[in-house]
Amino acid sequence: NGTNTSPVMRGVWLLERIFGQTPPPPPPGVPGVEPDIRGATTLREILVKHRDQANCRACHEGIDPPGFAMESFNPIGGWRERYRSLGEGDKVDVTAGGKKVRYKLGLPVDASGAMKDGRAFTGFHEFQALLEKEPAMLARTLLVKLLTFASGRELGFSDRAEVDRLVRESAKNHFRVGEMMRLVVGSRIFQEK
Repeated sequence: NGTNTSPVMRGVWLLERIFGQTPPPPPPGVPGVEPDIRGATTLREILVKHRDQANCRACHEGIDPPGFAMESFNPIGGWRERYRSLGEGDKVDVTAGGKKVRYKLGLPVDASGAMKDGRAFTGFHEFQALLEKEPAMLARTLLVKLLTFASGRELGFSDRAEVDRLVRESAKNHFRVGEMMRLVVGSRIFQEK
């Protein structure tokens, strides 16, 4: 909405665009994450209670941790250590564009989590370091995006072997983007379809 962030939306975005995975849609009849009246005070606590539902747990275990890692960034991408607050908090007076802007700083951002495979991180920088250890996964996602754009169609099962070949070839040159683009243009997917 431009004023708040959503770890769930951010997690889905990361899964699709960085991890190359498409999470399934929520099951029919499952309500969205709403404010909890059972004692949860933060969005993290609300999502923990939401994951207690068996039909929500499987997806949210993969979606929420990457989304929480991105909570270190405010709605416009600036770094933040604390959330803004509408209620209690430390008053902040700043000037932007010659006008005073007043708001309050609330709870600290908790950008920690654990990936589905158990690898834990305490914040965005550790999450980023985990991603850096997966160059083939990142290359595959980028190659698929480039091939989708270059061929004008979504890739299918029959394209998997060619994508695997391109990932292996790009590894020989340390996954350099220029090399990946050259491989895309020379690929069977681009040349024949």
